[in-house]
This record gives sequence, structure tokens and C-alpha cells, in this order.
Amino acid sequence: MVRRTVAVLVLMIVLFAGSSFADESKKEKTAAKIAEKWLTIIDEGEYGVSWEAASDYFKSSLPKEKWISSLEGIRKMFGNMLSRKVASTGFFTSLPGAPDGEYVVVTFETVFEKKKSAIETVTPMKDKDGKWRPSGYYIK
Repeated sequence: MVRRTVAVLVLMIVLFAGSSFADESKKEKTAAKIAEKWLTIIDEGEYGVSWEAASDYFKSSLPKEKWISSLEGIRKMFGNMLSRKVASTGFFTSLPGAPDGEYVVVTFETVFEKKKSAIETVTPMKDKDGKWRPSGYYIK
């Protein structure tokens, strides 16, 4: 009887963990697509549109004009994007300096005209309305 109870508990843990992993994987894929679409807007030079498409948290943390001027400087320095591929994704419920919530950190290996090896990081978050929107961007 004890063995059977233990076996049932182990099976429940495995099923729950598998379900949780599948849910996180789905969130990561959704967020990566959002991040790629958002970067395409930036690649097209639509910096103001990219700010509008970002999360409420992003917009409250960074004025639109500062976002636009920052991107103009970075993109002038790096040139046009030549290629980009997802390098990694990770689901988090807590990130340093950000409120608790649902986040996916997406890193991209990117080649620009004047920067052959760059790493772009976009962090979509689940916004208050339940939609995934970028909440952070970093390039090195």
C-alpha cells in the first residue's frame, strides 16, 4: 500500500513538473516571437512605434524621446542588421530591479554591418492586460 501511494505521488509530481515545463516552454516561444517582431520594428527604424509597442513598465521607465535618441545612436554606430537568430530563452517570475511578474529573457546572436558579433537581449513580460510586450532591451 505504501509503495503504491509513493508511486502515485511520484507520478503526480512528474506529471505536474512536465505540465509546468510545457507551459513555460509555450510562454518562451510566444515571447520569443514577440521579441523578434519588435526587433523588426526597430530594424525598420520605427523607434517611436517600438516604444508604443512596449510594456507599460518599459514606457513608465523610459521617456519616448530618450528611447528614440538612444536607438538612433546605437543603430548609427552598428549599421543595419544583417542576420539574427535566437540563442536562448528563459522564463522567470522575478528579475533584478523589476517588479515580480512573468518574464522571458530572449537572447539573440546578431550580425550588424559594423558589429559582426553582437548579443541582443529582449525581455518580454506579461503586461497587466495579459499580453506579452517587451519590457527591456540590451545590446552588447
